[in-house]
Amino acid sequence: MNIAFDKGLVPAIVQDNETKKVLMLGYMNKEAYDKTLETGKVTFFSRSRQRLWTKGETSGNFLLLKEILLDCDGDTLLVKAQPTGLVCHTGTETCFKEQNRDVRDFLYRLEAVIADRKANPQPGSYTNKLLDAGIRRIAQKVGEEATEVVIDALDGDNLRVKEEIADLMYHLLVLLAEKGISLAEIMTVLEKRHR
Repeated sequence: MNIAFDKGLVPAIVQDNETKKVLMLGYMNKEAYDKTLETGKVTFFSRSRQRLWTKGETSGNFLLLKEILLDCDGDTLLVKAQPTGLVCHTGTETCFKEQNRDVRDFLYRLEAVIADRKANPQPGSYTNKLLDAGIRRIAQKVGEEATEVVIDALDGDNLRVKEEIADLMYHLLVLLAEKGISLAEIMTVLEKRHR
């Protein structure tokens, strides 16, 4: 990469490789960039301390390098990383006081919880009761929840519609787990249809 280090420090925007949230902004010189590539831990040039600084060297909350991209002008870096803990020195997940998670990924987290319940049943778990009841009961629950979505949609109560859609989505995830189908496979089908 032809990075404009000759102009001084280069801004390095750090983004979580998974969630795509912007975590922080730091500055790199050629040494910081090279050390980042060499160690796999994001390193900056600290303007206040006038020295190289590896994020996490005192806290243990490192930023593990995944990829570095250069902007079109060659004077700003996008550093994609995996944080190993809180990013900001104030104790927050990002330096912008945002939570480092994407709510759109919640369905995948819920899918993982359901898969864990299937692999490691827990007494009293509603998910395990459904799985133990088998595919007929699970499919019946999907039908019941879909019917409730339709009824509440026609009644015009948006709060109830949201609640019933959430119930339907949960039961669909249980159905997928029982059938051995992943949510990613469904997303692939939707993506193909979109083309």
